[in-house]
This record gives sequence, structure tokens and C-alpha cells, in this order.
Amino acid sequence: MATDTSKYKFNLKFYEHLGMSVIQKLPQPEAKFDLYFLAYDSPNALSHSNHWSDRQGIIELTHNYGTENDPDYTIANGNSDPGRGFGHVCISVDNIQAACQRIPEAGYAFQKKLSDGRMRHIAFALDPDSYWVEIISNNKAEDTEDIKETDPSTYRMNHTMLRVKDHTKSLEFYQDILGMSLLRTSESPSSKFNLYFLGYVPGANNDVNTSPLEGVLELTWNYGTEKDPDFKYHDGNSDPQGFGHIAISVDDLDAACNRFDEKGVRWKKRLSDGRMKNVAFVLDPDGYWIEVVQNERLKPRANW
Repeated sequence: MATDTSKYKFNLKFYEHLGMSVIQKLPQPEAKFDLYFLAYDSPNALSHSNHWSDRQGIIELTHNYGTENDPDYTIANGNSDPGRGFGHVCISVDNIQAACQRIPEAGYAFQKKLSDGRMRHIAFALDPDSYWVEIISNNKAEDTEDIKETDPSTYRMNHTMLRVKDHTKSLEFYQDILGMSLLRTSESPSSKFNLYFLGYVPGANNDVNTSPLEGVLELTWNYGTEKDPDFKYHDGNSDPQGFGHIAISVDDLDAACNRFDEKGVRWKKRLSDGRMKNVAFVLDPDGYWIEVVQNERLKPRANW
């Protein structure tokens, strides 16, 4: 069954305009959906030419056949109730003023322009489904104000942001269970929230400049949510649907899943469940889904 990507609600052209490429497509016609894996893949990219499972900065877009023809179809972008949870993805760019100028020139909109509010060093673009895409700079914004050019081949798929109820439980899970390191912490007591940036960076000690990196996870904790027994974030997989999951690739999928069992994780899908025997899903403390796949460079397993 063929589908017309030019009509997709998420519109691949938006992410291609940001410099990303489709590095893998996994059609699932029997289930009436396709998966598109996008990443930065120019010779300047951190993971140029790598298999999609051997990269840290990837966006997976899922297209369910027919949604592009439904005028009433919408998604929950994660930033308003009742679907609040997932916040945004983020790209880091070379010259942020020039990079942001390209967005309205191509017909796309902003949630927050550089000139809006107090934070003049970040912007948020809106993709065609209204997901937020944060834009940050690898260089100091004050140093690039007069630069009129930008090179999308130097951009990075920097991070994904999730809101968490209890920062202590979440940090323990992502560090102890998933093996991430705490790269950087940003505390905002006057606004009553903290940001925690985690990733797979050996030897990191909470003092890393994260803007040049890919595959970072940002956790946002709003003070006091951990004290409310009825408070809960939306995982994006029940109505209203939108965000699906984050994913990690591992050196040995069977051994990793055995270790997760020993650690007492909550499972959404074990390797033995269902038809897909090459993927598993664990749940974090807020119920967000985390896909676990084999890094095919380290140990070939699936023919994809």
C-alpha cells in the first residue's frame, strides 16, 4: 500500500528544512502505519552514515495511514491539559538568529520567537502537527547577531524533554537502571522548577556543555508535584495521543532485558510479547514508554 508523504500531517519537509534526512523507513502496510527515522547525516554530522540503531540523535515519526485525509485529526503536543507530559525536541544550531530567520521564510510558525519573553537565547518553532521544536545555539547568541548565514549540515538533534513528577525517583531510574550520566543541572528556584540533562557521556560529572551533543534527555521537575498523590503526567499513548516514546539501543538486547528484570523494572512489552521479538518497552517512574533495541553495529540481530 503506497502513501503520499506530501500530504502527511507531520510533513517530512519541515524536518528536512531543519537539515535532517530520512535515514531509514520501516513500512508496516499490514498494520497500516509506517515509521520514518530522521537524523543529521551530512559529513559534518556526529554519526554520519551510521546505522540508525548506532546513533544518539534520532527522531522517529509514525504515520498511521489515512490521518492525512481526516480534517478533524489532531494530536496532543504534550504542553496543555489533559495531555501534558512530553514537552519538546530540541536542535542546536550554529548561528541562531540566521537559523530562526529561515523558519518563517519557509512558511513555518513559532511558539516563541527569539525576541519573545525574557529568554532571548532560545526559540521554539512549531512543526505541522504543533509539536514544539526548541532551537538553541552552539555559539553565544550575542556573538552571532550580525551573521546572516547558517549551515544546517552543522545542526545537532540535541535533546528530548519530558516532565517528571518526582525528580529523585526519575534521576535514580535513568542513572541506575538505564545507565545514563547526569550531564548538567539548571535550577530556577524563583520559577519553581529544575532542569536535569542526562545522556551517555562517559566520565560526565554534572558540568558538561550539552549544546554540541546529540541524544540528550532533559527532565523538567516542577517543585511540589512529588507531594501530590493524585498528580500524574500523560504518557502520550492513551487519548489524547501524541508523543510515543524515547528509545535506547544496547550492546546485548537479551542481557540488557535480563538485567532490567533483576532491577525490577515495570514492563510495557517484554521481548517475548507479541510479534515484534526484537524490541522491548520498559516504563519509567512516570509511565513514559522507553523502547529498547539492539545496537546493530555491536551485535547484529534484526534485519532492518
